[in-house]
Amino acid sequence: MISQQFKLVEPFVIESFFQDISVKGTENIIVRPRRLSVCKADLRYYFGLRDPEVLKKRLPMTLIHEACGEVLYDPLGQYQKGDTVVLLPNIPGSDTFYDENYRLDSLFRSSRADGFLQELMEINRNQVVPYTKKGLDDVFAFTEAISVGVHAVNTFLATSHARRDHIAVWGDGAISYFVCCVLRNKLPDAKITVLGINPNKLQYFHFLDEVLNVNQLENVSRFDHVFECVGGVASGKAIDQMIDTVMPQGTMMLLGVSEEPVPVNTRMVLEKGLTMIGRSRSGREDFEDAVRMLEEDDVFAARMQQMVSETVDAFSVNDISKAFDLAKNADFKVVMKWNT
Repeated sequence: MISQQFKLVEPFVIESFFQDISVKGTENIIVRPRRLSVCKADLRYYFGLRDPEVLKKRLPMTLIHEACGEVLYDPLGQYQKGDTVVLLPNIPGSDTFYDENYRLDSLFRSSRADGFLQELMEINRNQVVPYTKKGLDDVFAFTEAISVGVHAVNTFLATSHARRDHIAVWGDGAISYFVCCVLRNKLPDAKITVLGINPNKLQYFHFLDEVLNVNQLENVSRFDHVFECVGGVASGKAIDQMIDTVMPQGTMMLLGVSEEPVPVNTRMVLEKGLTMIGRSRSGREDFEDAVRMLEEDDVFAARMQQMVSETVDAFSVNDISKAFDLAKNADFKVVMKWNT
C-alpha cells in the first residue's frame, strides 16, 4: 500500500515523499489521519526557531503530533473500518520503571520520529484511543494537548498536600486553558485564579473564579498551589512571581517550555519548603482520561471547542504552509481538515 508523507526538509520547505506500508504481525493497524492540529513545537521546526544543530540532526521529518483519524484495517478485528481514534504520538521505550512519556529510549512523533502529516500510516494498536462522540473531530485532533493538562493535574492531585482551597495558573495560552478546565472538572469547589497578559485571550477564562492581569498581582491573596504555563523567557518572571505568592509547602507545577535556561530563586524555594514538579507530554492513561471527559462532560467539551481558532481544508503543500502561517499568529489552535 502506497502512502504519501509530507516532510519538512528545511525551514519553510515541505516536500512530499512516497512510502510503501503494510501491516507487520497483529499488533499494528492501518489508520488514515483526518484532523491535524498545529502545535507550537511544530512551529518552532517549521520557522527554523530550533537550534541549527537540532534542525540538522532531525530534518527531514514529518511534522504534527496532535491528530485523530479513522481505522482502515485491523488484522485482529478489534477495530472496524471507519472507527474513529485519537492518535498517540509517544512511542514507548523499554524501561518500564519510568512512565512511558519520560523513558530515555521513548520516541515522540514530530520530534525524534515522523509525525502524523501523512496520507496513511501503520501504527501500534496501543498508540490509538477510540472515541465515538460526533461533531467534535476538531477537538479530538488536539487531545494530546488536553492530555498534557490532564497529566499535570493528575500528578498534582497525587503529590500535593490536601489544602487546595485556592489554586493559581500563570499563562493565557492553550495549555493554561486546558489546565484550568481540567482543574475545574476535578476540583469543582476550589477557587481558581488565572493570571495572564493578553486581555483577548483572558476573556476565554470567564468560567474561573478570578481572571487577572499579572500587573494586578499585588492585590491578590496567597495561593495554596500554582501552575506555570507561560514558557519562553517570560517563564522566569512567572516562576519568581509564583515563588513569592505561593504558601509554604505548596506545589509548583511547571509546564512551560523554554529554549533558554531561566533563573530560579532557590533561596525562597528552600525557605518555603516548596515542591517543584516538571511535567510535559503524557501517557495513554492521560489520553483515555481526556477522551472520557470530552465524551461524558458536555460543558468540558464545549469549553474545548472554544479553543479552535480556525479550521483549514488541506489538500496540498501550499495548504499545509497556510495552516502553519495562520497558527503562528492564532490565539489558540489551528486544525487542518486533512483531505489527502
